[in-house]
Amino acid sequence: MDAITGFFYVFAAILVFAALRVITAGNAVHAALYLVLSFFSASALWMLLEAEFLAITLVLVYVGAVMVLFLFVVMMVDVNMDKVRAGFWKNLPVAAIVGSLIAFQMSVVLLRGFWDPNLEVPEQAANNTVALGVLLYTEYLYPFEVAALILLVAMVAAIALTLRKRKDTKGQVPSDQVRVKSTDRVKLVSMPADLDRKQTKSETPSGPKA
Repeated sequence: MDAITGFFYVFAAILVFAALRVITAGNAVHAALYLVLSFFSASALWMLLEAEFLAITLVLVYVGAVMVLFLFVVMMVDVNMDKVRAGFWKNLPVAAIVGSLIAFQMSVVLLRGFWDPNLEVPEQAANNTVALGVLLYTEYLYPFEVAALILLVAMVAAIALTLRKRKDTKGQVPSDQVRVKSTDRVKLVSMPADLDRKQTKSETPSGPKA
């Protein structure tokens, strides 16, 4: 076994462990951090397969943008973990069956590709980044724009979740500030002490001028 195969098994084991901890962690923040670890492990696997563009994109887009936003939302939104974990054991048998079926299908596809002696290895392009860019912005331009729009809606929704009204915080209402008038905020009144002082000044005779 060469070094590349050894690194592949190491990162694959880390990826499987992190993926399991994402769905079994008791804390939502810890689950998000394990998901970041799984993304980094998957990126390392892409690097071993000489797909540098996909590896860098996975780190920059998912770890650097989506997961950071998701982590901040999880930390700011008050998630009731008791309600989230309430149906875990109830839905575990169905999830185990579906997960086993997916693992079986993937193993069949992968093992068939590894054992096929007549499998043709495609020739590596001179620059896979250029090839992916040309394909992405020509044939798949419309799906790319739709995906960008969906991510934008997700970001707006995540920000809207953090702007909900909470009893333990105070905030300003811009609409009320715009409609306010000066007469509603400031009112001048004459106090009794002020009236006595004015009367005293008016009754006191002024001295001779120099």
